Amino acid sequence: MASHRDLPVGLVNHLFQNTGSSSFTEFVGSYAPDLLPRRDEVLATPIGDQVPHATTIVAATFAGGVIMAGDRRATSGNIISQRDVEKVFRADDYSCMGIAGTASTGIEFARLYRVELEHYEKVEGRSMSVQGKANRLATMIRGNLAMAMQGLVVVPLFAAYDPDKDEGRIFSYDVAGGPYERERFDAIGSGSIFARGSLKKLYRDGASADDMVMTLIQALYDAADDDSATGGPDVTRKIWPIVSVIDADGFRRLSQDEVSGYVEQMLDARLISPDGPIAPLR
Repeated sequence: MASHRDLPVGLVNHLFQNTGSSSFTEFVGSYAPDLLPRRDEVLATPIGDQVPHATTIVAATFAGGVIMAGDRRATSGNIISQRDVEKVFRADDYSCMGIAGTASTGIEFARLYRVELEHYEKVEGRSMSVQGKANRLATMIRGNLAMAMQGLVVVPLFAAYDPDKDEGRIFSYDVAGGPYERERFDAIGSGSIFARGSLKKLYRDGASADDMVMTLIQALYDAADDDSATGGPDVTRKIWPIVSVIDADGFRRLSQDEVSGYVEQMLDARLISPDGPIAPLR
């Protein structure tokens, strides 16, 4: 097929207005595949820890929505490669995704996924369902499998507000793209085992958004306390976790001043109880 650059302007406009697919990546792959990142290349040597990796992301539902938070550290092996990387991204007005794994590939994924959802909305004239969004992200992850086998692994966590159910929903994935819906909360990344343990202790059904933000801040701190690849709040540089709230009013990222208030409250309490709050026995 001839490149779109060699076609008459009128025909190009017709093709762009009648793509025949609601998938942006399929459309670009048909008419300008050179613009898409290559996912089928075989590297001579697996990259592994040579590139920066993003780590811990946590998410939890609350009464009427869902919250996602992520630490800011990226590591290359045993080296801290960046202290203020962003790992939680807005996908559309009612969803977001966090990334763990190869940072550069994950950021690229987040940007492409956002365009994918915008393209669908423009072509179809409506927003995709939450399940549809989760499945579309699974397809993109599956397309990265060859690179994942070479060490460029990206494992996202997806969260969205479902207007049909008036509740937040959370989906996690494996490297082959399998989507798994999680109840109440979940965590990914190297510190996830510690964050998930903290969430098991502190999560409360029907909690307010304010209480759930604090719960996630506590979980990230517990992860950083035991996982060297997870960064805790950096008080001297004023680097705080990224926290995003999604409910019926849409996606909202908390300002750094708002997050710092939660962090300072948490740190003050940790001066008295270093291991954090104790879950009451029921």
